[in-house]
Amino acid sequence: MTALLRLAAAFFAVLGLAAIDGSAIAQPKDKEREKAVKQHKHHNGKDLLGERKSKDGEHKLHENGKHTAFVSVSKGKITGMRVRHADKGNVAVKKYKTSKKMAGASFGGMQPVSLLLAQVQDLGTVWIGYSYIDDYGNEVIYWFPYDMIYDGDTGAVEYIPLA
Repeated sequence: MTALLRLAAAFFAVLGLAAIDGSAIAQPKDKEREKAVKQHKHHNGKDLLGERKSKDGEHKLHENGKHTAFVSVSKGKITGMRVRHADKGNVAVKKYKTSKKMAGASFGGMQPVSLLLAQVQDLGTVWIGYSYIDDYGNEVIYWFPYDMIYDGDTGAVEYIPLA
């Protein structure tokens, strides 16, 4: 009888610990997305788009494995971005906003500001990034200056780089 009580107590203790664990509690989708991301890959969307920014319509921006990114342009402004996977179809795209230039920056380590030329420093430009998660768990982000985007603030969340 005593052994049965001990066994039941141990069972309920383990069950209670499993219920308290963070994996048992539902988490928002953004938290799950951030956990899945291995690294961020930044691209300069303005350079990739080039002269096609003056032509209305949907333009192929970049290919990454089975993913192809398309940008919609209307009256010289980017109105949205779409990413298509060759096998799975359209992929979810997230919109970011930051005041730091992310594309073209050196991410091999910290670079003191004193080593940057004054012409290279960003003087208040806001950048809008469109991102998706590729097949390898990397978040691919295309950055554009705010003035290239038709409605930059709508749906954009503040970008926080991976630590």
